[in-house]
Amino acid sequence: MNSTKTVLFRPMKVTDIPAIMEIETLSFADPWSEYSFEDEITSNDLAYYVVSLVDGQIAGYAGMWVVLDEAQMTNVALHPAYRGQGTGKETLIYMIELAKQLGALKMSLEVRKSNKIAQRMYRDLGFTVIGTRKAYYPDNGEDAILMGLILNGE
Repeated sequence: MNSTKTVLFRPMKVTDIPAIMEIETLSFADPWSEYSFEDEITSNDLAYYVVSLVDGQIAGYAGMWVVLDEAQMTNVALHPAYRGQGTGKETLIYMIELAKQLGALKMSLEVRKSNKIAQRMYRDLGFTVIGTRKAYYPDNGEDAILMGLILNGE
């Protein structure tokens, strides 16, 4: 696998959940449940979830809620085999464009204070730090850095 691979995107389906759960448990100390993903993609009219495909395989996923004119990223993760190859950045760019198409004027997300790699990627995409959420992560009480991006329709 290398960065010249084409990344394709499509809406997440219930049948994707086993692959999503593998990525989720490899990526997070406090993973979401299968039910949480199923509920988001079948019952939440504000939720938009996509999978990132490389060579037909689910390499990652991302989700957001769009409420009025604001998109709130709920999660983004890549399988470890696909990290460091630009797939995460392509996934975020896709989500930013989708948020614009859905009428969002701004986007926000939380990232662990210790996750410097993700913070750098978000900054490279134009996100700026807009605050801190103290003791946000339940697994260890780590703070979250709140980052935002103005979507000016360009």
